Amino acid sequence: MSMNNKQVPKLLRSLLMLLPCLILMEACNKPKSKTGAELTKITGIKLYKDLDAEVLSDKLKAALSKRGKSMSNPKFTEQIYEQADYQPVLIAKFLPDSGLKNAAKKISATEEHGLSAENFQAAKLNAALEKIYSKTEVNTIDKAYDAVIDLELIASGAITDYTAAMQYGIVSPRKIFAQFYTKVLRPDSISFKKPYQTSNITAFLDSIQPKSEAYRMLQTALSQKITAPGHSAEETKRIIKVNMERLRWHTAKQEDKYVWVNIPAFELQVMEKQKPVLSMKVCVGEGRNTGQSTPLTEYDENDLKKDRAFNRETPQLKSMIHSVQVNPVWNIPESIASNEIVKYASQDRYYLSNKNIDVFYKGKKVEDTETIDWSAPDVGKTYTFKQQPGADNSLGKIKFLFNNQSSVYLHDTPAQAAFNLAVRAVSHGCVRLEKPLELARVLFGPGGKFDKIKEGMQSKDPKAENISLPKQVAVYLVYFTCWKDSSSGKLMFANDIYGQDAVLYTHLNKA
Repeated sequence: MSMNNKQVPKLLRSLLMLLPCLILMEACNKPKSKTGAELTKITGIKLYKDLDAEVLSDKLKAALSKRGKSMSNPKFTEQIYEQADYQPVLIAKFLPDSGLKNAAKKISATEEHGLSAENFQAAKLNAALEKIYSKTEVNTIDKAYDAVIDLELIASGAITDYTAAMQYGIVSPRKIFAQFYTKVLRPDSISFKKPYQTSNITAFLDSIQPKSEAYRMLQTALSQKITAPGHSAEETKRIIKVNMERLRWHTAKQEDKYVWVNIPAFELQVMEKQKPVLSMKVCVGEGRNTGQSTPLTEYDENDLKKDRAFNRETPQLKSMIHSVQVNPVWNIPESIASNEIVKYASQDRYYLSNKNIDVFYKGKKVEDTETIDWSAPDVGKTYTFKQQPGADNSLGKIKFLFNNQSSVYLHDTPAQAAFNLAVRAVSHGCVRLEKPLELARVLFGPGGKFDKIKEGMQSKDPKAENISLPKQVAVYLVYFTCWKDSSSGKLMFANDIYGQDAVLYTHLNKA
């Protein structure tokens, strides 16, 4: 069929008249945002009902891409919203039931945890919540999109960061302390997704609050603004804050029975069903803060690189005591041999024999130690030294063995006078025990093995003998300068002998 020249303009006019209707029909067919419709009901702002789901998706995706670098977990966040087709998740689930308002209140009150609310964007979250309800601010469709995206992403970052802090702490101790070997739980993709998956964000945030009695006691002390002996009110506040962070690390699994050594307190306790059944003084490794008078100030070593401990500091760790050695042989570490044994041997020809120390060269005992040139370079590395069992053995009459990469253990000592010192940071890193036989009694219980230990320790002809525990017992070497005493229930303070409070406080501020 052909058309004449008069018919073409007429058809064109008809098409032009239909075009607005076609555009309107296309617009009507576009999916509206369910979140927008819900927001109109909640806020009374009609603009939200005009939000287009596809446009909102594109804008949220673009905002995620732009803000990614400023988010704590951009990869996990991207995965969450990709699975949701880049539609709001938190607003859709938690704005209708006031869940987001309740979350903002909790996040704004983080000072009760010794943390700054601004670590979790509290002010931005509250501002975004106010904006979503404001008819004066949300007065164009573009501003409506912006208000929704801002609230969703700010809430996302604030809630997930807060959740991680309450469950795992702000900083990872293994990243900032060179001698921290205890395994700690850290956030992962499973824990990150939980706030998005829960049906009740208020109940969820309540459930993750640290609830131990020790933690609550520190919270109370913080709110009451108490002052620790020898410290100002501000220093006390900082001490409490860093110890609350330590409690958030969840390093201690609550076994029925375990050995607990608090390094700054110079104390060991054996706990059974959360009650102390044995307490004693201990001596621990020497530290860098030997004067005990350094106030808690900011730490600044190589721009906050990983803390480097003094080489005699007792490490923090968790292990399992598996056995004891009665009348132990002391395999003298190379550092002690080089810095001490060699010096004493060069000055006193009878030092080695008097101290019952044998010298070995390539595994073979040196019978005549006077043939050794003590002035030779690296003589402490060339030879190995072992102190045999006896009254002068530095490990005393028993040592308690547990696997660890620092080669430390709990042990007896002939140097009993050190237990009368107020500051007992005097060892090379191991933990010296005031009552080693009592510890053996509590760990082994009555019976043949404990009787054998007593007989061995009392023997006039001491010989090294290994005796395994019937059941291995956990041992924790920990560092708390403020804690709830399990015997008296009182709040206790100890000096920061290794300067670790200052290190941790600075990292908390920089987080």
